[in-house]
Amino acid sequence: MRVNTLKRAAVAFALALPGAAVATVVAAPPAHADGCYTWARTLATGSSGADVRQLQIRVAGWAAYRGIVRVDGRYGPETAAAVRRFQAAYGLRADGIAGPQTFAKIYALQDDDCTPKHFSYAELDNGCGKGGWSGGPLSPAATRENAVRAMWKLEALRRSLGDKPLYVTSGFRSVACNRQVGGTSDSQHLYGDAADLISRSRTLCEIARSARDRGFSGIYGPGYPDHGDHVHVDSRRENNKDRSANTTNWSAPTCGIN
Repeated sequence: MRVNTLKRAAVAFALALPGAAVATVVAAPPAHADGCYTWARTLATGSSGADVRQLQIRVAGWAAYRGIVRVDGRYGPETAAAVRRFQAAYGLRADGIAGPQTFAKIYALQDDDCTPKHFSYAELDNGCGKGGWSGGPLSPAATRENAVRAMWKLEALRRSLGDKPLYVTSGFRSVACNRQVGGTSDSQHLYGDAADLISRSRTLCEIARSARDRGFSGIYGPGYPDHGDHVHVDSRRENNKDRSANTTNWSAPTCGIN
């Protein structure tokens, strides 16, 4: 758990105010809204642009069962539905329109380095206990970008499990690290979009079942070889840089997931 910044404290105070006051506070000059990314307009079906893409990254974990939220900068029905689920999960009006209160909640969840408050670059960059984002098939910058997208899905997964901590036991791996731990030759860990998870308060099956609704197209858990002590999640369906098909592949037979 990270120490909250003053930014989060201010937003939390704003959310506690009556509705009219909230709109006034969160609609303050955009330059002061957030240290990572600031939305300058309300977004809804039909909107397009870089601001839509940034929103999609942050609500991608609220996809439908077996679905994904495409990060394409176009605000269509898929994005609107994910925004509604995000809003409902945090007690906001679930209208599918991303306005001041939706952005205020994102700001409250977001650290200045663009990661969600319960996950960090250090957690996802822990292959073989070393560090650095080099040594994989992508550039370090592209790998880090994938890791951010994975973390926002993990934040949604954590929320769906009652905001109980999730622990990443393996994130990005370099080619050498992946070989050392016996990973598959085209493992999603190489691309920064995979995480192996455990919890001290939720069962592995609870994690795996909930992950089905959080935009993960790769899920492996209890009953799948070598996954009896963790749950693996990844976004292989969205990975156009690997050598595997863009399909959904789930297997946790002990949990009833095939």
